[in-house]
Amino acid sequence: MVISVRERGVAAPRSLEPDLVSGLQRYVLRHRDLTLTSVFQPIFSLSHLRAVGYEALLRAHDIFDRPVPPLDVFGDAARQSELHYVDRLAQSLHLENFKTLHAEREWLFLNIHAGALADSYHEAALRAHLDRLELSPRRIVLELQAVRAEDFDKLADEARRFREQGFLIALDDFGAGDSNLERIWQLDPDIVKVDRMMLSQAAHRTQAAAILPGFVAMLHEAGKLVLIEGVETEHEAQLAFSCDADFVQGFHFGRPSPGVADSAYAAERIAALGECHRARTQARERARASRLAPYVRAFERAAERLAQGEPLDEVCWNFLALDHAARCFLLDEEGRQKGRNVVLRADRAGHEARFLPVADAQGANWMRRPYFHAAIEAPDRVHATRPYLSINEALPCVTLSVAVRIGTGLCVLCGDIDWQENAAGL
Repeated sequence: MVISVRERGVAAPRSLEPDLVSGLQRYVLRHRDLTLTSVFQPIFSLSHLRAVGYEALLRAHDIFDRPVPPLDVFGDAARQSELHYVDRLAQSLHLENFKTLHAEREWLFLNIHAGALADSYHEAALRAHLDRLELSPRRIVLELQAVRAEDFDKLADEARRFREQGFLIALDDFGAGDSNLERIWQLDPDIVKVDRMMLSQAAHRTQAAAILPGFVAMLHEAGKLVLIEGVETEHEAQLAFSCDADFVQGFHFGRPSPGVADSAYAAERIAALGECHRARTQARERARASRLAPYVRAFERAAERLAQGEPLDEVCWNFLALDHAARCFLLDEEGRQKGRNVVLRADRAGHEARFLPVADAQGANWMRRPYFHAAIEAPDRVHATRPYLSINEALPCVTLSVAVRIGTGLCVLCGDIDWQENAAGL
């Protein structure tokens, strides 16, 4: 194929030449003293157990066949005012090589420099190339990186225009640099690629690992699919799987290559993740149930005594005498607290003094809390929440609750347990 475009005094390369690599035909492109070609890193769906897309990556070699980092290629192009031109060359190369993969349904992820979106020539060249290759814009995911705050509104407008044409938009490297949640609302991407740095921190810091699932859930609530990139180890793969990410990308699943992904290899790895996740979840639930058992028994006895007419201050002692029991309290049918918290240990009062403004909970309304809803909806048993942050001390807490009929009214007895999961091995 011959490219005959000449722009702004910069000569276009003479041709895209077929080259055999590992038995596959692909195109290479000569630009100045460099030889450019494409490789594709697969992007896998953890639910579908297969590749659903490929990110196109540039590979360059100099006249001595030494590799040249892509950042150097684009950096040199920027210094010579050829950034958009080289960007177009790379995209043309990627599109040609993607077509040779014979991928019939997967997405092609194309990195695009922010300024190129506003270049009408760039847009026309991209559309013409897609038309010639009979590739629908719906097969193309444009990966955009964060730009300066003053330029972001313009980038968002251009992204919106491309989306209206059928392209998908991905926000790359989210969680690094200047990225923040405002970028999500402004750009409104279809896919958010979570930066590897967040995954690396989660792999080495327990607190970051605890936050990652909530972060992914928040992006889902915002209507965004989540791709975690840079997954390199088994541990990182488990974190990505456990946090309910939609897609993953990284060396653990597949390295960049000229051809399609090894589907059997990836499916085997993802299936193994599922089995490991199931086993660990079951083990965690068994350990949690074992740890809760003495608290539940004491709490059930307290509920029985409360239903028989004994005062709250008297029925909770056995529960509160357990090592990590924090407090008991009673709610009415509307979720309002009746009386104060019942606390046994003297050291508890001193610890709670730092949170004195919220120490007196008499009359507080806890109707929004899951423990209240669970008890009211299923009054025949004791319920235990998942660990959450207690407002009393800003510490992890599990709350037991059970509906108790006292006279003609229904009340909800609650008991808090201090819950440091890492300390308990959960």
